[in-house]
Amino acid sequence: MTVDEQQTAHILRTIARDERIKEAVLHSPQLYPLLLAAAKRYVTGETREEAMAVAYRMTNKGYRLSVEQIGENTMEADDTKQVKQEFLALIKDCEKLGVSAGISFDLSHLGLLVDPELAYAHVDEMAEEARKSGQYLMISMEESVKTEAIVSMYERLAQRHENVGITIQAHLHRSLEDITRVVKLPGKVRLVKGAFMEPQEIAQPRSQELNERYLQLADICVQAGVPCSFATHDQWLVEALAQREYVSRAHVEMELLYGVRPELAAALREQGIPVRIYLTYGTKWFLYLCHRLAEYPPHVHQAIADMFDQTRIHDAAYELVFHK
Repeated sequence: MTVDEQQTAHILRTIARDERIKEAVLHSPQLYPLLLAAAKRYVTGETREEAMAVAYRMTNKGYRLSVEQIGENTMEADDTKQVKQEFLALIKDCEKLGVSAGISFDLSHLGLLVDPELAYAHVDEMAEEARKSGQYLMISMEESVKTEAIVSMYERLAQRHENVGITIQAHLHRSLEDITRVVKLPGKVRLVKGAFMEPQEIAQPRSQELNERYLQLADICVQAGVPCSFATHDQWLVEALAQREYVSRAHVEMELLYGVRPELAAALREQGIPVRIYLTYGTKWFLYLCHRLAEYPPHVHQAIADMFDQTRIHDAAYELVFHK
């Protein structure tokens, strides 16, 4: 990134965590529809039904799927139960469509901050239901203050459920240790760079050094023989993973976010590489939108265009690419 782009990314990540701004947007009859129009480039919609419609199309085009209802930091026990019920319904809907998907979620969405035992019970129930219908669960990673709790919870869940996986963020300094812990377990490991803004004493900034760290962690995953999902849109990393012949391994796949570099997803799929598309839905899309724009600030220009192009059907551009 240029200096200006780095500054833009920093501002976007700061905005993403500002509750006052988020609440102002979500309750503004003027701002809400405008920003939702921009978000729909990356979010399938606000309802599970909208997500399933996209899931059906993507499956028919040969893509594997991850699906998540966006949400985090649920602070009331009753609300966490509603979240669990939504994910159980999502598991059932994927089964009805004949879709074998990775059901992704934040542990804090299911009660990690309320009571870790409550979160464990919710995921334990979800994992059993997912197993019956051929789905697997993928625990997403959150801010670094939650990392140890998330990894420890995964280690505990993985003792009971082989269909539960975990996400590791390459930018955290502790991830080399974490990866050696999780590859000893049977679940899938999804490797990402890391989207959260963290201080340098905790995480590496976006750099060639971070790319090398990503490859180091990828090598550990591949050599351990665990199922791997390499989630990146970075062209340099994609080519490096291909040159190392990691993507030709039976237990390896590439994973890309819906709406981000669909031409790359299509190209990889045409090469015979398994490609998983990460679909999200829900009303809590504000933080997700900010993170997507922060990862590649030039997309801000497209977001502005999307906001004021009310006649644009946001699926159209991707339909042309994904249909190839």
